[in-house]
Amino acid sequence: MDYYGSMLPFKRFVAPILFAAAVSAHAQPPEKNVAPPINSALTSELFYQLLIGELSVRANEPAAGFAMVLDAAHKTRDPKLFQRAVEIALQARSGDSALTAARAWKQAHPSSREANRFVLQILISLNRISELVEPLKREISLVDSKDRVAAVTALPRYFGRASDKALVASVVEQALADYLNHPTVGAAAWTTIGRLRLEAANPGGAFEAARAAQAIDAKSEGPALLGLALMEAKLPKGELLVKKYMEAKPQAELRMAYAQTLLGAQRYGEASAQLQIITAEKPDLAQAWLIQGALELQDARLPTAEKAFLRYIELAVSTGPAKPAAESDRGLTQAYLSLAQIAEQRRDFAQAQSWLDRIGNTDDQANVQIRRASLLARQGKLEQARQLLRNLPARTPAEERFRLVAEIQLLRDQKHYSAAFELLTEAIKRDPSDLDLAYDQAMVAEKLGRMEDMERLLRAVIAGRPDYHHAYNALGYSLADRNQRLPEARQLILKALEYAPGDPLISDSLGWVEFRLGNLPEAIRILQEAFKAKPDPEIAAHLGEVMWTMGRRDQARVIWKEGMALGADNETLLETLKRLRVRW
Repeated sequence: MDYYGSMLPFKRFVAPILFAAAVSAHAQPPEKNVAPPINSALTSELFYQLLIGELSVRANEPAAGFAMVLDAAHKTRDPKLFQRAVEIALQARSGDSALTAARAWKQAHPSSREANRFVLQILISLNRISELVEPLKREISLVDSKDRVAAVTALPRYFGRASDKALVASVVEQALADYLNHPTVGAAAWTTIGRLRLEAANPGGAFEAARAAQAIDAKSEGPALLGLALMEAKLPKGELLVKKYMEAKPQAELRMAYAQTLLGAQRYGEASAQLQIITAEKPDLAQAWLIQGALELQDARLPTAEKAFLRYIELAVSTGPAKPAAESDRGLTQAYLSLAQIAEQRRDFAQAQSWLDRIGNTDDQANVQIRRASLLARQGKLEQARQLLRNLPARTPAEERFRLVAEIQLLRDQKHYSAAFELLTEAIKRDPSDLDLAYDQAMVAEKLGRMEDMERLLRAVIAGRPDYHHAYNALGYSLADRNQRLPEARQLILKALEYAPGDPLISDSLGWVEFRLGNLPEAIRILQEAFKAKPDPEIAAHLGEVMWTMGRRDQARVIWKEGMALGADNETLLETLKRLRVRW
């Protein structure tokens, strides 16, 4: 046995006591004004006991070593020996013994937060959640009052691996009972309970907890953040908490989180409104400009989109890497790609190429090549563009699929629908289970006027993935647009909305089918809400036509002009104006 090595734990925990004993034994009578030495409780018998205990642990007899060290801890009441006993038990994977030692330590030193934390953590690791009320109460009471809110807020982190989330929420609520009406801690306590209830799949209870927190402190961020989590969990009334918080002067970062949640819900107009407030109130928040630019570009507002991206680049470059380099590079790459797209749409190909040349992030070279291919195609060099895409690396099936989808999209953008359909046919033969490709082929079939193929493909997608809301919407809209099987079209679109509630493009489809059914007031209501949520040329085309049919022709012209500003080349809008022989 390596006796020197076996002494290391002994030295760590026993040496300080031994040293104190040696000083006591050999010290001279204290001089005047010199504090007398503190005598150690370590006797020769205890010294020997600890030595044998540590050697037993090293000799793979942890039970014997644990018993000797814990006995010495009882005799000396030394916190270091209690901690050593706990560590020996934990190393031996004996949770019950570790808990015994930790509880003995806590009993010997009731005011020791460290002892209480060991009890708490061991109980959690043993999944003995119901026994946690008293240790949790103790943990919060031992915290300095200035740190209590932070300690209460951190409680959910303890229970990440707990299996019974509902029991956790109940136990923590009992532990925090004394703080639920506290003017300083109450909001944090209720927010913590709400977060745990949400983790326990109780969104209604989470909302009530957050509302109680907000009643105590309307300016607290916690209830608003919980409200955002409830919105993401598809509980719409969570937004009431967020809006209540927004009545005061909110943190720009929380408003940013609200905007991102609205984006996730496809409420683009409202998200854009929040971002405009952020960029006005905190114009140096770079990320807000980047997202605002993306929204403006999506809505074909090229001048304002360009301005937003340029502002983002100015902030990202001048302020340096406040974020991790990889995140900063991704943001700049997105901005450069978007600016290249704007220049391309203006047919300023040299400027577009210049923006692409500024991208140095090698991780995004595939996206850069896609944009270069689009530039070539717009200049009439389609085959050269396709070859550029085919030269993209395809070392994995995922990369091969990415390359294929890029080429298909290029062909669709250039209205080479037959070639795109052929590529999709070949791809689906190789992987019949790829329902996304089947959906894409259905959309191409519609462009080719192959309506039977389109319907067959969409029904196959729905059968394979019943929650594929795009397929329900596409089929329902196609039927409505052709004025066929309108009740069925309506049911398909309503099904799509079940899976994607509030989606403005699906709402547009519903408004259109109501128009076809002759329900003009309902159609105009739905379409106006959809256009407000997402200003889009196709929605403008439909809304304008309903207004035109109702005799509100001046209003229709206003909407169509807005649609033209959003996308003057939109096929639906152009076809509508031509068919109705609209004159300005």
